Amino acid sequence: MQLQFVGCGDAFGSGGRFNTCFHVTGASANFLIDCGASSLPALKRLEIDRNAIDLILITHFHGDHFAGLPFFLLDAQFSRRTRPLVIAGPEGIETKLPAVMEVMFEHSSRTKQRFDLSVVTLAAQEPCSFGEVTVTPYPVVHGESGGPFLAYRIEAEGCVVSYSADTEWSDALIPAARDADLFIAEAYTYDKLVKNHLSLKTLEARLPAINAKRVVLTHMSDDMLGRVDELPYTAASDGMVVVF
Repeated sequence: MQLQFVGCGDAFGSGGRFNTCFHVTGASANFLIDCGASSLPALKRLEIDRNAIDLILITHFHGDHFAGLPFFLLDAQFSRRTRPLVIAGPEGIETKLPAVMEVMFEHSSRTKQRFDLSVVTLAAQEPCSFGEVTVTPYPVVHGESGGPFLAYRIEAEGCVVSYSADTEWSDALIPAARDADLFIAEAYTYDKLVKNHLSLKTLEARLPAINAKRVVLTHMSDDMLGRVDELPYTAASDGMVVVF
């Protein structure tokens, strides 16, 4: 399997990076993890076939992880998509999605799609399967608005990819990412403690308990981006492909 970082930036586009959006593909799996506001142009820049994507997993409702959905869905409509699509995310997604559609494009939530669209609510620590893909959400901590907030442990085609999402340290990240083939972890700062976010030094102290086979850092502020060449870890960049 492989994961391509369509966008790995923070909410402010630090380093000129696109908002969070990861594309995971395998022999049969084809899905996105998050779909931030800038995701559609980023997908097009990488020439990714949007109509082949079966599933979009949303970790929370902040714009840099969620607000690309109206653009994605309207693009699907105008490109005459026929393939069914599932969008899954935290409790409230069934009301948040039409609300953001209306904010971005008035009356768009009332448009009947040419394709079957399913919106699925994911419950913490309850595995949910979508064909060959099984997702187990874990609750994490990222403030009071835009939640619930979920980290994901995703099993597909014999591989495990985990994503911390945006969060301060939470012990839930240990079972979410334990022994994963690939653990994508927020490292917003190097050592500075910022409420609701994860520093590399805080993460580093917990990595032995997680024991992931590979760790890639994402959602980095300017503070972290200025240090990436000195780090002993892989730092994500837009367009980067990881095979696992």
